[in-house]
Amino acid sequence: MALPNRILGIGAVVLAAFLWGTTGTLQTFLPDGREPLAVGTLRLLIGAVSLLALASIRPETRRAFTTLPLAPIVGAGAAIGLYNLVFFWAVTEAGVGIGTAITIGSAPVWATLFEGAFLRRWPTGLRVAGQAVSIAGVVLLALAGSGGGTSALGVLLAATAGASYAAYSLLTSAVGPRAPSATVAAATFSVAALMTLPVLFLVPLGWLWHPQSLVAMLFLGVGATGVAYALYTWGLKHVAASTAVTLALTEPVTAWVLATVVVGEPLSTQKVLGAVLVLVGLTVVTVFASRRQG
Repeated sequence: MALPNRILGIGAVVLAAFLWGTTGTLQTFLPDGREPLAVGTLRLLIGAVSLLALASIRPETRRAFTTLPLAPIVGAGAAIGLYNLVFFWAVTEAGVGIGTAITIGSAPVWATLFEGAFLRRWPTGLRVAGQAVSIAGVVLLALAGSGGGTSALGVLLAATAGASYAAYSLLTSAVGPRAPSATVAAATFSVAALMTLPVLFLVPLGWLWHPQSLVAMLFLGVGATGVAYALYTWGLKHVAASTAVTLALTEPVTAWVLATVVVGEPLSTQKVLGAVLVLVGLTVVTVFASRRQG
């Protein structure tokens, strides 16, 4: 792939990860009594509406809906819908630190395994080393100051969330060359929103109607979901799915910076070291390993 397109693709994925990193800070503006499954479902629903609006702007992106391959779109939508529901469930069972570490840390491993199994595209040793360094950094960031309990169910749910996210990335990457990225993102998130919509009839939503909650959910749905996944889907056109999932590890670094600057969480040596390891690993994957494998 052309180097300029690869650089732009890397930039789009990293910017998407920055937006995802705002999720934790945005949720501090929601009441403690919020239902996690409702937050995940509303995030998908608002994201789907914003992506459909984006895809409706240009005639070519509107027409592209009629030519999308059904199976991978449904598969990608189901995968990202499952990811959102299972992840929020996982962190309640395993604790935020461990649930996040397993989910985000396992996703690059799953993506690499999926690419090897289905595409016969195996990584170089240097790429694997870079992924390992970044994953170690994520674990340090996620576990720093974590005092939450864990459970076998939580660990299983977190690993399932990581696999779902990797599957979504791989399926979306496969569809990418056939349609505009805005159309692909809108279609997959519409499937995800429809799949998870019944949750809203099963959980309490009284917390949502406070003005602060509505504003926070709109930012979470439009910015950290709609805009972020539009960028991520476009980036998948220009970088391999395993590379994109690895680049997304910048999300916890962003979350840590925002938690420190906005929420006022204290600095710690462990968190600083974790952030440094993430960035070093991503540099290896995107700069040095790319010379051997695109």
